[in-house]
Amino acid sequence: MRKLWWALIAVFFCLQAEAQINRNAIKKNNKKIGSYRGKSNSFGRQKAYSALGVSLNALNYYGDLAPRPSKVSTDISFTKPGIGVSFMHRFGPRYTVLGTFMFGTLRGSDAESADKNDLNNGVYRFKRNLSFRNNIKEFSAVAVLDLFKNDGNYIARVKWTPYAFVGIGMFMHQPKAQAPATDLNGTALPQAGDWVKLRPLGTEGQYSTLEATDANSGIKPYGLLQAAIPFGLGARLRLNEVMDLWADIGFRYTFTDYLDDVSRNYVDLGVLSSELAKSMSYRTNELGLATSNHPYVARNGQTYVVEAGYGEENVSNNRGSKSDRDVYMVTSIRLTYIIGATFHKAKFR
Repeated sequence: MRKLWWALIAVFFCLQAEAQINRNAIKKNNKKIGSYRGKSNSFGRQKAYSALGVSLNALNYYGDLAPRPSKVSTDISFTKPGIGVSFMHRFGPRYTVLGTFMFGTLRGSDAESADKNDLNNGVYRFKRNLSFRNNIKEFSAVAVLDLFKNDGNYIARVKWTPYAFVGIGMFMHQPKAQAPATDLNGTALPQAGDWVKLRPLGTEGQYSTLEATDANSGIKPYGLLQAAIPFGLGARLRLNEVMDLWADIGFRYTFTDYLDDVSRNYVDLGVLSSELAKSMSYRTNELGLATSNHPYVARNGQTYVVEAGYGEENVSNNRGSKSDRDVYMVTSIRLTYIIGATFHKAKFR
């Protein structure tokens, strides 16, 4: 990640340097063009133009491991950085298509976010004690609509404009969590302290043989390639003849409830395939705060002692809420550089 940050900084300064050289050439070659703010017919050849961009992003997660069950609940302290590269093409007075590849991270944790003094929701979430980290690799294509239109070429673009955007995106994800020191039997785990992939473990019974009456009966493994709908608002500021600064807040409505590996009910611990899977499915025991220890004999014949309402097959033992899809927010600061914008190509008609 550190190398990516340095690469992004290097690209930023290269764009700045090239922009300054280009700007000087603009003024030297044609002072009239350098100061022009006119409209449509003077520079018809360059009404449509393209640009490259780099962005610094901040990501926030909304889902089952948010502090509260509200759809707008998130833990701002878990804001994680991201970087992106973009290509944009303007093809109308208000219209731009923007394609972006972004890499960033999402994170959530019951123990760190839930209010254990909130008897309505916080206590349940705190005792659940689940957590995750998820690296997101996203490609999106959005249509950008400017509030203030530009009928001229790139030189005549407005000093600033608010804009809205909506589009389609695809992203790769891989939820992970840090393995505890011991399994549910108190035996040291070989993976202790490691960030392990959660999907292959089937923490909600995805790879287990469940009975037809089980709450999670018929559950399937979730996909790691998912679609999303990006949408949001922002503002763009003209820095000079060839550079703009964009700032926007956007949301990604996803079609999965498994950014956090949490969606449905607990399963009988005896059906899970490994001690690691059991330890990642039920984690209340790690808190040492159980107030109502509940022993039960699992389907593998072993007795497990769990907190009542957790870690056992029951239609009421919710691990998550499958009725809602996960969402993540991306706040971006983007610098764009208009490519091919040499002013000797632009001519008066």
